[in-house]
Amino acid sequence: MRHTEFWSRMEAHFGSGYAHVWAGRHVLAELEHRTVAQALESGESPKRVWRAVWAHERLPARER
Repeated sequence: MRHTEFWSRMEAHFGSGYAHVWAGRHVLAELEHRTVAQALESGESPKRVWRAVWAHERLPARER
């Protein structure tokens, strides 16, 4: 997964105005207690980060 696809999915779920805000504020245990933004900045793959968001938000399997 590329960063562009990751952000497209984030915006589809949270809305284009809130996706980046959410990514910068919510700490996820699945990402070693980092925010989504911190995880991406430190080099985590967008696919791994998306899976953490997907699990945290309990999104439908079709969105995985």
